Amino acid sequence: MKLIIDAMGGDHAPLEIVKGALQGQKRLGVELVLTGDEAAIMDAAKVCGVETLPAGVSIRHTTEEVTMHDDPATVFRRKKDSSMGVGLTMMKNNEGDSFISAGSTGALLTGATLITKRVRGIRRAAMAPVIPTVTGKAVLIDCGANAECTAEYLVQFAYLGSFYAKSMLGLENPRVALLNIGTEPEKGTDLQREAYGLLSAAKDINFIGNIEAKEAVKGGCDVIVCDGFSGNVMLKTIEGVGSFAGSALKGIFKKNLLTKIAALLVMPGLNAFKAMLDPNKVGGTAFIGVSKPVLKAHGSSNAEAIENAMVQAVSFAESGFIAQMEQYAASLTAGE
Repeated sequence: MKLIIDAMGGDHAPLEIVKGALQGQKRLGVELVLTGDEAAIMDAAKVCGVETLPAGVSIRHTTEEVTMHDDPATVFRRKKDSSMGVGLTMMKNNEGDSFISAGSTGALLTGATLITKRVRGIRRAAMAPVIPTVTGKAVLIDCGANAECTAEYLVQFAYLGSFYAKSMLGLENPRVALLNIGTEPEKGTDLQREAYGLLSAAKDINFIGNIEAKEAVKGGCDVIVCDGFSGNVMLKTIEGVGSFAGSALKGIFKKNLLTKIAALLVMPGLNAFKAMLDPNKVGGTAFIGVSKPVLKAHGSSNAEAIENAMVQAVSFAESGFIAQMEQYAASLTAGE
């Protein structure tokens, strides 16, 4: 198994990226290629106490990097030697099994679409993280890859999310719902109303109607369908509430001796709750619909997040999901 990591992408690159990559390589025993400025990568490695890269770790030197201010539509034409672009090209040429970047989501989606290509029959790739709910887990699709969508895109997200839930979560007949501000069919903007009509008529998915965010978090459905803007707001709200709840509880338990004793008793449960909502524990999210395993790590990823993204990357590559996705997309196209 060979992983390729964009060492220059993310708010804390290259230090946290390199640190997490080295930790992950030691833990997983995989081959690892870091794309980016070789001098900067080696300086980061030395800060981590590594003077010489361990066996199985190499650097693909690049002279440019994609920033959050670059235009995703043109960056790969203007910056042909970027760490992100070179990594994606390596994936296209079958020089790696999975690619991870914490860089610009828009640029990574564009690059994955233009360089590694989408699965035939898929109009738009989407990000579909699995989020915790009161009753278990749910697939949130899309969570940021497509800020602007058509109703047809949302229908395809519903099919992709349903298939992902079946394949990766083992759900036989996942309940699919459209994220909205109310449950009535007439709620929402023109996008939601049109999508509702199309989803109601869609075959081979278990569409249960609109769902509000609060009910989705309670476990009211297994697949939450939405445009990338709404999905990203929902995802980051969940992360923020988790952080807020953790801080508030910490303050409560520090009030006096009795509350400190109580904290010791409930700490394992609180830590487990915190871990469920910690993006660094999740690591990254795969682009669903891309022909190669490409994972987007959180922009503010620390070393722990990169290490966990590597675990996800290995699991995703070994799952055979993309081959299954290709067969599924072919069946959808044949049925049109």
